Amino acid sequence: MKANGLKLTVVAAATVAALGGAYSLGHANNIPTPTPPAQIMSAGPVSTPSAQLPDMSAIVARNGASVVNISVSGTRKTGAGHPGGPQLDPDDPLQEFFRRYRGPQQRDEAPVRGLGSGFIVSTDGTILTNAHVVDGADEVIVKLTDKREFKAKVLGADRTTDVAVLKIEAKDLPAVKIGKAADTRVGEWVLAIGSPFGFESSASAGIVSANSRSLPDGSYVPFIQTDVAVNPGNSGGPLFNMAGEVIGINSQIYSRSGGYQGLSFAIPIDLAMRIEQQLVTSGKVQRGRLGVAIQEVNQSLADSFGLKKPAGALVSSVEKESPAAKAGLEPGDVILAINGKDIAASGELPAIVSGMAPGESAKLQVWRNGNARQIDVKVGQFSDEKVASADQPEAAKGRLGVVVRPLTPEEQRRAEISGGVVVQDVAGAAAKAGIKAGDIVLSVNGERITGTEQLRDLVTKAGKRIAVLVERGESRIFIPVDLG
Repeated sequence: MKANGLKLTVVAAATVAALGGAYSLGHANNIPTPTPPAQIMSAGPVSTPSAQLPDMSAIVARNGASVVNISVSGTRKTGAGHPGGPQLDPDDPLQEFFRRYRGPQQRDEAPVRGLGSGFIVSTDGTILTNAHVVDGADEVIVKLTDKREFKAKVLGADRTTDVAVLKIEAKDLPAVKIGKAADTRVGEWVLAIGSPFGFESSASAGIVSANSRSLPDGSYVPFIQTDVAVNPGNSGGPLFNMAGEVIGINSQIYSRSGGYQGLSFAIPIDLAMRIEQQLVTSGKVQRGRLGVAIQEVNQSLADSFGLKKPAGALVSSVEKESPAAKAGLEPGDVILAINGKDIAASGELPAIVSGMAPGESAKLQVWRNGNARQIDVKVGQFSDEKVASADQPEAAKGRLGVVVRPLTPEEQRRAEISGGVVVQDVAGAAAKAGIKAGDIVLSVNGERITGTEQLRDLVTKAGKRIAVLVERGESRIFIPVDLG
């Protein structure tokens, strides 16, 4: 991730040991000269800011025990090297050179530990946190404020919304009260509790800076933006309103340094609870889709299209055979409302549509050629919403250790290939070899892959080692896999 960009707020446990003390925010020569008392008196009565600030101690006292510390452990490849050669990242272009001309590689694995936060949503031990907190974890330990520790089971993790659901075997736990993020107003006070840099049960406060903020990561989350101090380790912790209700899950910060700089983002709790319900009941998340690419409507575009004000979502392209195409949407249409709800910013539309059930009908108010019209569309379904779960599907327990699905015709067209399967989840031999989720498996030992069953049969009949050709981004690489 770029240095001056969005940061997921999980922290490596080693960071805690590196903290040696506090640092001054300035230098002595920058301290302003004190104002003489006479000048202070001449300025008029001095207000008392503390009298206008809310007392949040009751919220912390009531909810502190519901916030948990989450520590995760796992392993990752530190690189691949050769005797006498340099240590290189597996994705380094020079890796292929050394693989060919310097002999067999030596892959090393190093232990990885991380810290995050979470909060109890049911008295029987259901906990919400961020998906990136538990991503790739072999073991997840939940620590309560009374020092009890539990090994947690990951019921499911949805990377698209960055929401994960954990379960610990305990009873009569203190659960938070769930609020309504939709009622949150810009400017109201909010409070975060979590474990920044491993400092457990830390509280910080601020105000809501913006609602329904869409971020450049392309997610479907209408984030709550705040100026609450959120740092690595706060990930997955709750954001409270002044009624002591959880309205969000702290997830990301925008930073040039990697630490808090006044911009933090929380996942609305309404969205998180919908994801939690689907993960608990069915183990997967279903999302609606229209099949359009959209962009923001600025003043210039609004003037060009004859709109009274810059609002709505401008359709820049429509996928062939998509629900939007079948309904008659066209590039240049501006979607002003969906099911009676106005679209003020383009980022609001994907969040609403993704929350709809596939097959559900939606009424779109569309601006086209200077006139408003209604278009009815039947919401489609994303085909790639496989959820990583602690209970791995059978395909992940095979010799190769991957969960795959066939490419859709649209994906095959974009990739300019026929056949192939997409890796949705990876473990075992495939993970150790370096195969990643999102890779497209094209062939095994030179035989082109046409479907999931064929891949399974080839791997079952193979010897101890196979060569897997994958397409990753714009590159194609062979990955040797030791099946054991």
